[in-house]
Formats: sequence, structure tokens, C-alpha cells
Amino acid sequence: MKRYEDMGSMEMDVMREIGSIGTGNAATALAEVISSKIQMTIPEVEILGYNEAIKKMGGPESIVAGVLVQMSGEIEGMMLYIQRLDFINLVLEKLLSGRITGYEQLGEMEMSALVEIGNIMISSYINAVSKLTGISINLSVPGIAVNMLGGILTVPMIEFGHQTDKIMAINGKFVCDNKEVYSNLLMLPNVDSLNYLLKKLGVYHE
Repeated sequence: MKRYEDMGSMEMDVMREIGSIGTGNAATALAEVISSKIQMTIPEVEILGYNEAIKKMGGPESIVAGVLVQMSGEIEGMMLYIQRLDFINLVLEKLLSGRITGYEQLGEMEMSALVEIGNIMISSYINAVSKLTGISINLSVPGIAVNMLGGILTVPMIEFGHQTDKIMAINGKFVCDNKEVYSNLLMLPNVDSLNYLLKKLGVYHE
């Protein structure tokens, strides 16, 4: 039984390949929704401790919006898409012709747009994983929270902390209208599901 921290270079190479295909799908889907050309840097796929991940994404007190989706079926766990102010304004300018200077200005319409975008990004990524592996993955209705990053990451920590203190972070950058915005997607299959995924990818044999 492998945990996140037990993954070697072969497993990580395969996860990077999936990360690249998945985020490419997500970027294509986002470009269609906001009717703009989007370029995507090659994503960085890392296995990080919670504190490492929080530090890398801006620190525990940085305010973000997090769109959370539960995975079920052959893979169980959760996906978390972190949206920062620059990404949020890119979306709001394209979809609603407006922007905000602070999270307190997010109304119902803006929150609905962010949930939809987060859901599209996560679904596009998971669809790529499903096609590559033949695994059936069901996704729940997405939920959104605006909070300090440290607070948002307590949700997966509480759910999976007894199994592992590591998470998989898929980090990249979108470039749109000569603006660079960061993309942070956290994929958190439970340990049994991680092993099933690695077996399906042909890089883990018991």
C-alpha cells in the first residue's frame, strides 16, 4: 500500500503527465467559457505537506475562494480549486463585465459564476483522468467558501489527516490578455483510491 509520500520518480512522472493533460483540458474549457485565448504553462505536480502547500500558495492568512467537489465511485476523495483575486477578476471581467477590489464585494451572481468556473475546471481535469485510466469517477455538486487559505485546507486535513499528511498540488499559470494568473488545483484521493489509480496507470504492482 503506497501513500503519497511513498511515490517514486516513475509514479510522479505519470502524475505529471496526467496533470499536464488535465490542466490543458481545463484551460481549453475555461477559454471556451470566457471566449478568450488562454495559454497554460506546464503545470508543476508536487506532493506536499499541508503546511508546505499553504506556504507555497500564499500563506495561511491569505484570503481565497475555494471550490470543493467530492469524488466517489471507483475513486473517492476530493478536488479543491483555489481562486485568488486576480483569477476571480479575470473571470468576472469576461463573464459579468465587472471586477472587485475585495472578497466582501462578491454577491450572489459573482459567487455563482465562480462556482461554475471552478466546477468546469475540476470536471475537465477529472474527465481527462477518466479517459486515460478507464476509471469511473462521480463528482458531487460543488460548494464554495471564501476564507483564509489555512481555514479552507482544514477541510481535507480533517477528512484525510488520519491517513496521510500529504496532498497532491497541481500548480500552473494561465496567460490571458497578457495577464498571468495562478492556478492551484488540489487532488486528494484517499490512500486506497491513490493505489487503485496507480495500478490502473500501470506504475504500481503489489
